[in-house]
Amino acid sequence: MTSTPTSGTPIAALPAPGRPAPAPAAPPAAELRDVAREYGGGNALVRALDGVSIAFPAGSWTAVMGPSGSGKSTLLHCAAGLDRVTRGRVLLAGQEITGAPDTVLTGLRRRTMGFVFQSFNLIGSLTAEQNVALPLKLAGARVRRAEVRAVLAAVGLGDRLRHRPRELSGGQQQRVAIARAMVTRPAVLFADEPTGALDSASARTVLGLLRAMVDRDGQSIAMVTHDPVAAAHADAVVFMSDGRLVDRIARPTAREVADRLARLEAAPC
Repeated sequence: MTSTPTSGTPIAALPAPGRPAPAPAAPPAAELRDVAREYGGGNALVRALDGVSIAFPAGSWTAVMGPSGSGKSTLLHCAAGLDRVTRGRVLLAGQEITGAPDTVLTGLRRRTMGFVFQSFNLIGSLTAEQNVALPLKLAGARVRRAEVRAVLAAVGLGDRLRHRPRELSGGQQQRVAIARAMVTRPAVLFADEPTGALDSASARTVLGLLRAMVDRDGQSIAMVTHDPVAAAHADAVVFMSDGRLVDRIARPTAREVADRLARLEAAPC
């Protein structure tokens, strides 16, 4: 006689005997669903995002590119909860943040998101170690010196703990900024032109560090960039034009990215 699960679960839905149930798929690191973002009104209305739907996969690196004014930075800011959407939904690590109050968003920024921008935004009076420890202090978390120093060592600055920003090169300052963003172990790292202010050698070091964070630690990264070489380090590149997503390249090369961007910039308005 065949037994029937008392829970009412269909037999076909149960794992085969001796086989573990498949692990549930991780939700996207960040997701936008039919998002619009408008500024102004009437004849002055600007539609920065126009019905954008995109998921940034967990444990993956996605670059966002497009001509100036295409909406790429607005996309990043909306995904991170830095900018409110006019329409649509925004989810962070599976959690709805659309319309969340500022207190909730502030807590998420301190625990779940990391930010790296073109301007390093380090505090000049603090050492590298103190800058990295700052997010933990702001979140009211216990600051473990060994953990802070381990993060700085991971970005190659274990010997620069007591240096202040003015005593560091641009590339070193950006690596401090990355360490500061990562010390809270965020679900997703948002990066807006993270190599834009760096020379080519420093940029290569920072991009290699970001690539290692994805491959070694499973970090999720969403990055806006104008540089095809930087974009080629990502797992995928999405392209924007006039507030919409228009193309995607998986496992990109710098040449593919540059060619696609040139076609977008040459397209008539």
